[in-house]
Amino acid sequence: MPFHRSALCFFFVAFSLSAWAVEPEVIALWPHSAAVANLPEEKIVDRGKEGKLDRSITNVTQPTVTVYLPPADQSSGTAIVICPGGGYGGLAIDKEGHDVARWLNSIGVAGIVLKYRMPRPAVTGDEKPWPLQDADRAMRLVRSRGSEWKINPQRVGIMGFSAGGHLASTVGTHFTPAQPTATDPLEHFSTRPDFMILAYPVITLRDPLAHRGSRNNLLGPTTDPQLIKLYSNDEQVTAQTPPTFLVHAKDDGVKVENSLQFAEALKRAEVPCKLLLFDKGGHGFGLGTKGGEPAVWPAKCEAWLKEMKF
Repeated sequence: MPFHRSALCFFFVAFSLSAWAVEPEVIALWPHSAAVANLPEEKIVDRGKEGKLDRSITNVTQPTVTVYLPPADQSSGTAIVICPGGGYGGLAIDKEGHDVARWLNSIGVAGIVLKYRMPRPAVTGDEKPWPLQDADRAMRLVRSRGSEWKINPQRVGIMGFSAGGHLASTVGTHFTPAQPTATDPLEHFSTRPDFMILAYPVITLRDPLAHRGSRNNLLGPTTDPQLIKLYSNDEQVTAQTPPTFLVHAKDDGVKVENSLQFAEALKRAEVPCKLLLFDKGGHGFGLGTKGGEPAVWPAKCEAWLKEMKF
């Protein structure tokens, strides 16, 4: 059988892709932890249309990170932990996770998709909520693998969408410094992000601006004013809070005042901040690839990262 030129071209393209593509690696965050009994099983629902993958994951019991590394010759040395949203009841794992990581790779940034557990306040009691435990662990893990993944440990940021924006801003305002004498090697690394990117984030848990679904899932039905204050992150900003890029639409059901108040708190603390507002866009626009006003925000964010030397 003759070897056609078209077959040769196909072979070359397939070989090139397999030789140069960096397959994402999935890593368990707590590989030795015992499972908690009587929790519902993880469930995945694909909400995508016209062949577009858009999965929602609920009841996460085994948190992971999926590591997307850019080609070595295109890497900036920066990494971002990505926290998908879902009201602390699920995760928009593609639109606000894997799709975002692939975009970050296209601009030379490592994208680390965090599949975090949903909060179970009845189980954890006075402990840190599970999402925060998982996000902290992810920040430490990325820094610990810096040399292997060609990542500068001082250029590790965090990014979050909606309730994932609340999680990301919680990491940025409740961070834990490195613990050099800890028995767990990962605790030798700080959880503080070097910068934050927050897209239509939940920030405050106070009425009337709170997104009540996210608050109830995170804290349970409590109205404890101390807990509400603790996790209203605009009230937790200090001069040590990382530089932040915010994007929000004024017609969002998660009220735009969440971002406005956080930006004001950052300004008072003299923390660098960029706030990008749209008149129209609603909630959950992800990378804004549907068009309209939000479609420009990834390019604006890339410009900010360059301006900030990340």
